[in-house]
Amino acid sequence: MNDKFFSLPKERQQAILNAGYHVFSQNSYKKSPVSEIAAAAGISKSLLFYYFRNKQELYLFLWENCIHATIRSMNAYDCYSQTSLFEMLERGMKAKMDLMREYPDMGNFAIKAFYEEDPAVAPAIHKSYEAFQNADAKDALKNLDPSQFKDGLDLKMMYREMYLAAEGYLWEMLRHTPLDSKSIEQDFGSMIQFWKHLYLK
Repeated sequence: MNDKFFSLPKERQQAILNAGYHVFSQNSYKKSPVSEIAAAAGISKSLLFYYFRNKQELYLFLWENCIHATIRSMNAYDCYSQTSLFEMLERGMKAKMDLMREYPDMGNFAIKAFYEEDPAVAPAIHKSYEAFQNADAKDALKNLDPSQFKDGLDLKMMYREMYLAAEGYLWEMLRHTPLDSKSIEQDFGSMIQFWKHLYLK
């Protein structure tokens, strides 16, 4: 699937992806013109449809790229092999900062996609997100030493709370242009210190 797209040079692939993320992050699925994506990518609409059969396929491809790019970046920072949850979170933040620099509008697109209600794409988005979140939590917790945390703590619930707080913070920061990566890393460091005090023995 999408062999024609993957045959393009990496620079051209990224230009098309970033154009898609930008346009779809500005409006709903229905109100995002494919012609604007093609123009932003510097190609014709017909050529865009040569790589993707239709708007739906392009949209879902962009969503799946969000997930796969996140997993690649997290693995590149060796996040899931850490025995310290907080070391994993710090590495995860750096991984996501890299993604923001590579795909400036990916975060805003992900928010729009998650809350998208159009039946053409919403069911597939929700199914994909649930599978990714469950796998992410499983990978995050498999190497942790429970003895480092306070007795009786529900580790899955703790991780979910941290995950949602971190994602919410990042999504809030995505509303600021340009991104201040130094401030984000400092703020996130403060959050980690708070969690350490709250949850560690």
